[in-house]
Amino acid sequence: MREITLSQAVNEAIAEEMRRDRTVFLMGEDVAEAGTPFKVLSGLVEEFGTERVIDTPIAEPGFVGLAVGAAMTGARPIVDLMFGDFIYLVMDQLCNQAAKQHYMSGGKLSVPMVLRTNMGATRRSAAQHSQSLQAIVAHIPGLKVAMPSSAYEAKGLMKTAIRDNNPVVIFEDKLMYQDKAPVPEEEFLIPFGEAHIKRDGSDITLIATSSMVQVAEKAADLLSKEGIEAEVIDPRTIVPLDEAALIESVKKTSRAIVIDEGHQSYGVTSEIASRLNEKAFYHLDTPVIRMGAMDVPVPFSPALEDITVPTPDRVAETARKLCSGELIHAA
Repeated sequence: MREITLSQAVNEAIAEEMRRDRTVFLMGEDVAEAGTPFKVLSGLVEEFGTERVIDTPIAEPGFVGLAVGAAMTGARPIVDLMFGDFIYLVMDQLCNQAAKQHYMSGGKLSVPMVLRTNMGATRRSAAQHSQSLQAIVAHIPGLKVAMPSSAYEAKGLMKTAIRDNNPVVIFEDKLMYQDKAPVPEEEFLIPFGEAHIKRDGSDITLIATSSMVQVAEKAADLLSKEGIEAEVIDPRTIVPLDEAALIESVKKTSRAIVIDEGHQSYGVTSEIASRLNEKAFYHLDTPVIRMGAMDVPVPFSPALEDITVPTPDRVAETARKLCSGELIHAA
């Protein structure tokens, strides 16, 4: 199977869906000639023209509002939000309008819109361009939230999102755009709400999102050398969440760490840990441990920024203590 970058996978998915369905169009800042600052969308304007690949003004509330209206009247817009941090600017359009129209219209209206954006620290982009805000939109009923962990997931989830009749937010880790993974040339879609077991294990479950999947896999490699076999699970979508797969794994291993790059307090790690504690309590030998980003604005200093997010060594050390009972004894 060929290997392509995550950037190429996203580009392919969008191009294939635009060829398949003429109601699909793309809009956002610098999406046409520039192909976005990360060059993810390069070449699309040459094939589809400026009527379907639309450069917008620097006015996020305005063009997201336009996309909501277009989706309600028969189109399938893909909105490119240059940085995930800009979600704060479009909360009314996304969370008050797009998320609620189907409910408020008694099912008569749908908003089949995709908002694709990015997340992730350690790129030296400072506090306003490095946040991971997936928990904020996951909190809003009516929105689906996908978090691809490789080029394979990026393509399959994007195609599913474009065909979904609900508003979907996709977060891509900006540090992963050049990472390669095997991706089939034939068409495929990844259903929402189906987790993927990336590595089988029997001693502890590592549930990780987006780039934290790679962190968990590296931690599992370290643990394996010590005789601790970690199971690594990628939920792929946090809304809907494949709760059954996560619970089944925890029943097998009796221990779990949940890893996400969003801030730890009130975040994705908290929600998943809570569900496991509620529904797999009698199968757990230890409390579920959460590992997220520090509850501080993302620093610009490289030395400080690097210690604000989970690392393979820190995950492995936490898992080691959990398996030995050290964390329980300390509590």
